[in-house]
Amino acid sequence: MATPPSLINLCFGALKTQILYGNDDGILEGIYELPVELFDGLLNQLPALALHKLQLLMPSETLNNFHFESDASGNGRKRARCDKFDIAWKTLFYSRWPELVKHLKETSLSRKHVLECETICDWKQKYWELHLQNCFDAVAERAMLPSFKGCVGEVKIPGQLIKVIGYEEPAKGSMHQFSRFHDHCQEFGCYVRFLRLQNIFCNTEALCLLAKSKLKGLLLRRISSDMHLDGLRMILNQNRETITSLEFVNCKISLAFLETICCTLAMEGKQMHGVKHFAVKASKFSEANLDSLPPQLISFLSSRSLQSLSLSDDQIGRNFAKSTFTALLDASSALSILELSDNNISGWLSDFHCNSSSQALSLCETSKSLKSLRVLNLRGNNLRKNDMEDLRCALIHMPVLETLDLADNYIEDDGIKCLIPYFVKSSEHFTLANLNLKNCELSCNGVTELLEVLIALNYHLISLSLADNALGSQIAPLLGDLMHTSIKSLDIRDIGLGSSGFLELRINMPNVVKLISIDISENRGGIQAAEFLEELISRAPELVEVYAGYNLMPPESLKIIYSALKIAKGTLQRIELLGNQKLWQADHVSALSEFQRHGEPIVLIPSSTFQDGPYDDDP
Repeated sequence: MATPPSLINLCFGALKTQILYGNDDGILEGIYELPVELFDGLLNQLPALALHKLQLLMPSETLNNFHFESDASGNGRKRARCDKFDIAWKTLFYSRWPELVKHLKETSLSRKHVLECETICDWKQKYWELHLQNCFDAVAERAMLPSFKGCVGEVKIPGQLIKVIGYEEPAKGSMHQFSRFHDHCQEFGCYVRFLRLQNIFCNTEALCLLAKSKLKGLLLRRISSDMHLDGLRMILNQNRETITSLEFVNCKISLAFLETICCTLAMEGKQMHGVKHFAVKASKFSEANLDSLPPQLISFLSSRSLQSLSLSDDQIGRNFAKSTFTALLDASSALSILELSDNNISGWLSDFHCNSSSQALSLCETSKSLKSLRVLNLRGNNLRKNDMEDLRCALIHMPVLETLDLADNYIEDDGIKCLIPYFVKSSEHFTLANLNLKNCELSCNGVTELLEVLIALNYHLISLSLADNALGSQIAPLLGDLMHTSIKSLDIRDIGLGSSGFLELRINMPNVVKLISIDISENRGGIQAAEFLEELISRAPELVEVYAGYNLMPPESLKIIYSALKIAKGTLQRIELLGNQKLWQADHVSALSEFQRHGEPIVLIPSSTFQDGPYDDDP
């Protein structure tokens, strides 16, 4: 038999109905005068739409009134009622999108910055912004069907999206007040700052639907025609004063297209714009191999406001990349992030070839420079040895570069050796801290030379990735020596360490390890991998995350890891052991559940449902 509701909950339910569907201002005034305990209890019971209406109609002097509240220990402080609303909005946000919150937390484990959603200062704004994004996505699915005709504003919003905000039909057969897409845009459009738009929304109607919005960021998908461009130009013009981020994904781009965008974004009477972040990803450029950039695009790239530029997976070609880099350099751009990943741009830096590293260093004082560039991403660009020689010279123009990503390029040992003089000459003057050499066809020979130089110079690398290079167990002693430096993140996934390599790592690593994150997956380490983890956990007080999957670990490995966790400092948030499929048979599987963070287990092991599958990476 169900427990009957309490009288106070029945009252809260009646007040919720009155807020949603009633028009008696006297009742609302009575709600505002409720004692703090009852008012707070009501807020916790209200769905999003009721909370929205109550806050919207509440007089500002009442909303901002302070009251004194005490906690369980007797300590007290002043708190305005608007703060209570913000707490209620945060609770609704976490309740409605728990998977999003969990994903953001998981992807930020090893980062020093605070999770983005934890720094939100207006949870109501974020809630309705994401709700309206869900509405845009739902309407797009319907409007993109070949059979669709009519106005997108008249499309009916799915019942679940209406119900989740707390609005239900007050009488059978009546129409929802929020049944149409237009209704949601009218009511909640003012809260939208960042939006993902399909090409069907690039038109005059969408311009009206977004009339109340002050867009700061736009992500556009599948823009491919002049009609789409005309609609987008109107939306950008309407938000020209506020737009700071613009991204195109899966679009057909031409130089004329970019010229139009740049002209639209330019402030009247000024040779500048307000865009800080500009990206074109997984898109196709009409011009296969242009020789120069148009003037408006050069002006756009040269603006002091632009902080990040990404041209990723666009197959822009070497000439486009060369012209872009030259424009940025000639303007001494204030750019902080430059990404030219997953293109075919081998030879794009041939103009920066110099005869010696000393000559390159002298250029830093006499030539133009990218003095603000901190991140350079050249992943997957078919770069080879000659490109590394040219890059060494170009790097001198980037005196504050912190991150260099060269992953997925065929630079081989000769290529990495070309960069060693840069590390030698720049160790006292430059700030490179993060280096990614994943899948670069490196061998133990080339990496040995690099690591010997970095260790001898006490080079202040914070993170290094050598993953997916066939280095073998011979590299293990040097990796152990590297742990004596300031390295915080080390990715040595699938480098062929084997059990002997893990043994050498244990022998050579220091008593106190500064690592925060390490990936040792796919190294077939067996029991030695587990014993290495035991030593590492005991010696690394700041260790946050460990990836050790697919290492052929036997069941007894869990006992070793369990013992290490019992004496750990408590900073660990994740130990991933997936792919070690015999671990589910271990005696300590259930005992690992005691190690949790925010109610989630920190040790991830294979499920017993995989017991009949292949073991690790064995055929």
